[in-house]
Amino acid sequence: MKLTRKMVLSRTKASELHSVRKLNCWGSQLTDISICREMPSLEVISLSVNSVSTLEPVRGCRRLSELYLRRNSIPSLDELFYLKDLPHLRVLWLAENPCCGTSPHLYRMTVLRNLPHLQKLDNQAVTEEELTRALMEGDEITAAPDREGAGNGCPKPSYTLSSVSSTTETSPGLLSYTEETE
Repeated sequence: MKLTRKMVLSRTKASELHSVRKLNCWGSQLTDISICREMPSLEVISLSVNSVSTLEPVRGCRRLSELYLRRNSIPSLDELFYLKDLPHLRVLWLAENPCCGTSPHLYRMTVLRNLPHLQKLDNQAVTEEELTRALMEGDEITAAPDREGAGNGCPKPSYTLSSVSSTTETSPGLLSYTEETE
């Protein structure tokens, strides 16, 4: 379901989208939140328990301080790229999304490395020690997610390319890949 202008205005009692500061759409079966691009004044948005699969529509919400996305369909931590330029973002709840993977430690370190201004992640306070460790242990996200082939709802596999060892009997310049399972 698409989040519409009518839904936003009726829930917030606002007269215009650009003046909406807080929005609660918990459990609304949403898949499309593109209308958030028209709400630059958003400070708090609750989208938990929906089917949202991209964070791109909130990238322009420069006043956003709290973003609740627990139990959605965010496929990859690459989506954090869209949150990196939100200067006031202090609270993020992203737990129970496919992007959280099988390693809670790597997930937390990666989120904190890319969003070091967070004070709370998944309802747990962020410590200075964690932020320091995140610089060494978290993965840095430097580009927006690749949207090619998207549309079938399945995330593309993530690959790591590496040169084949020179001691291996293969053609020079041959590349191998390993599929990341995170």
